[in-house]
Amino acid sequence: NFDGNVYASDALDKGAAYAVIDDEKFKTDDRMILVDDALKVLQNLATYHRRKLGVPILALTGSNGKTTTKELIYGVLSQKYRCRATQGNYNNHIGVPLTLLQMDESTEFGVVEMGANNPGEIAALCDIAYPDYGYITNFGRVHLEGFGSLQGVIEGKTEMYRHLAAHDKTVFVNAPDPVQMERTASMKRYVIGNVKESGADDPGCNVRFIDADPFVRMGFEGLEIRSDLIGAYNYQNMAAAACIGKYFEVNMEDIAKGIESYRPSNNRSQVIQRGSNTIILDAYNANPNSMEAAIANLKGLGAKKKVAVLGDMFEVGADSAMEHQKIAELIDSTNVDAIYLIGENFAEVALESDRVKYFPKYEDFADHFAALDFENSTFLIKASRGMALERVLELL
Repeated sequence: NFDGNVYASDALDKGAAYAVIDDEKFKTDDRMILVDDALKVLQNLATYHRRKLGVPILALTGSNGKTTTKELIYGVLSQKYRCRATQGNYNNHIGVPLTLLQMDESTEFGVVEMGANNPGEIAALCDIAYPDYGYITNFGRVHLEGFGSLQGVIEGKTEMYRHLAAHDKTVFVNAPDPVQMERTASMKRYVIGNVKESGADDPGCNVRFIDADPFVRMGFEGLEIRSDLIGAYNYQNMAAAACIGKYFEVNMEDIAKGIESYRPSNNRSQVIQRGSNTIILDAYNANPNSMEAAIANLKGLGAKKKVAVLGDMFEVGADSAMEHQKIAELIDSTNVDAIYLIGENFAEVALESDRVKYFPKYEDFADHFAALDFENSTFLIKASRGMALERVLELL
């Protein structure tokens, strides 16, 4: 949002040893290093640093669940290794270099999350981080403005596979995903899930889903792992963390500890109590696939009264109207008692239902909602980040 060159002098005054700048008119001190492109320098420094340290690095990407999976993997590997991982969602062309530059001689393992909105971005991030291992959570209808289609998403995310294959590195693969299995058939891989059912001869790790009402439980190597994660869709994220931990020889009890100690935060699958009401706050991000999964989870809960507060999905591309229509029809077909759809996209939906109320602006919804009284209800609050639907908590 700002021109970083403007702050170079102030950085030196506050104790920086040097400042790298790429605009000559701001060079007022010998400690300012003038380059053609400061961002490229940051990326090159990160690659140099990463190669000098020689730390093994696992990179992960995918359409949904990247940050949760990254935190689970970090929690598991940290039981055995001095581990560094991407902070928050610093997963782009600036965040990945910053993550690498946080590593030092004490680091024994690195976990680097990679995000992308357009083709070529994952390949560029791999060229910065040079991962030794890779994992893709899933492929979904997300960032379609940039990728154009689900096939475009698959091609963009599997740029990681192509980078790993070119350097003879290892990939972790979800056995239930035929695209992942097909795209990695000739690679060094470790299979996550029911290895026998996958038909693969590769080494792997068996896990099984137990239930998710509301928290996910999973069977793993004779253990039952109980998480603080809601939604059956989080099972695969847990499975990946457990199997990756097994691959890197973390003992079984520590794998369970690493997963069970994770507490969702930052508006991602958080379960919050407000009086007699239970709120599932999942307002960090949304796309058609994650909306469908969250709705399916709400439908399956044995709650007395269910309320859905859903906001617009962004970056859906040319199919935005159709995708919002489908989500509205899906939620209306469930056993949810009251449905509130917020945002300009949902306001255009053509669906008449006594349970569904539409609000083009959040302020309109807030005025209506604040006058209502809820008890013994379970809420799902989900939308894209720009909708900031965590504000609904204030109304409860």
